Amino acid sequence: MTDRDPLVPALTGLLVDIVWWLESCGDEEVDPDSAVKMMESVGWVLLQLPSDQRERLFQLLADLAEAEQDPARREFLASFPVAIGMVEDEES
Repeated sequence: MTDRDPLVPALTGLLVDIVWWLESCGDEEVDPDSAVKMMESVGWVLLQLPSDQRERLFQLLADLAEAEQDPARREFLASFPVAIGMVEDEES
């Protein structure tokens, strides 16, 4: 896959949607411990990317956020690196 491959933004958007869903599910939908474990696993895998690929992911997330019409999804796309634990929250 290349940077211009349309599969890359599609898979990135899907990954964001899955994490967003896990984060917003109620306890009756998904076991909270399982949801946290899965999100930590996703974050760990993304942290294993080489730095240039992590930067590419951050840029792709910013591009997707800029193009997003839904304000809630736009905000989550922009905050995804913090939400998944790839970068520290600047407000902390």
